[in-house]
Amino acid sequence: MVSFANVLVNAISISSLYAIVALGFTLIFGVGGVLNFSHGALITIGAEASYLISNQTNLGLHPALGVVGGMLTAAIVAAILYLGVVRFVEDEPVTLLILTFIIGFFIQHAVRVFSSHGTGNFSVDQVTPGQTDIAGISVFNIDITIFLLSMILIALTGVFVSQTKTGKAILAVSMSDKGAAIVGIDARKINLITWLLAGAFAGIAGVLLTMKNTGAWNMGTQPLILAFSIVILGGLGSIKGSVVGAYIIGFTETFTTQYIDSSLQGFTALVLLIVFLLVKPEGLFGREAAE
Repeated sequence: MVSFANVLVNAISISSLYAIVALGFTLIFGVGGVLNFSHGALITIGAEASYLISNQTNLGLHPALGVVGGMLTAAIVAAILYLGVVRFVEDEPVTLLILTFIIGFFIQHAVRVFSSHGTGNFSVDQVTPGQTDIAGISVFNIDITIFLLSMILIALTGVFVSQTKTGKAILAVSMSDKGAAIVGIDARKINLITWLLAGAFAGIAGVLLTMKNTGAWNMGTQPLILAFSIVILGGLGSIKGSVVGAYIIGFTETFTTQYIDSSLQGFTALVLLIVFLLVKPEGLFGREAAE
């Protein structure tokens, strides 16, 4: 039987991954008011790019290059989506929601059709293989890497938004794009930057998820559902809420599947989503752009 300590470590690792996924999702909503349902496809793109770069049957480069490649590829695809589609319909939320859903669906199925692994799972070498003993507990190095990288990304995002000129512009656009325009801020440029950042977060999450488990053409579907649940729970547009929500859902789901029934994976998040929509629809921290 798996020890409580190992379950706890896994819960922290999964929650850290969910936080990375949710960061990108909530940034786009916070700034542009867009529920980006292509976010899951960007996770798949990041994982697939890493597979092409670092898997031994392909280029076989160092896994760290796979992480960077997955991040950059997903960011570029996100930017193309914004420039090629989103900016033309960003004032039509229903149309935009439907479009992002269809585009995400299309991207994932394109991976299924054109990738060498097809409908099968794929894997990439871990950037930090092996295990480390911490206080008598054997912890996979990839779990340590996921946690540390997640904390770094969360901290950098907070500093970027609150301390840099571009970050403050993102905050201004999230409050009012018309008000931001009055003071000379180009809302479309800021939206593009936000989509780039969100794509990068999705790409990193996809690579790390593949390193921790395995990848597949439809691997972005469940993280997308979880990201949606997390941002509702934490408060739409709140970075702090997304991080807290990620850990609440990650811990709840991990302990539920481990100690109650493994078939409940994904079900817990939906239950929490329904409860919060009924009891506290504004989420834990309300609707904020960033903190």
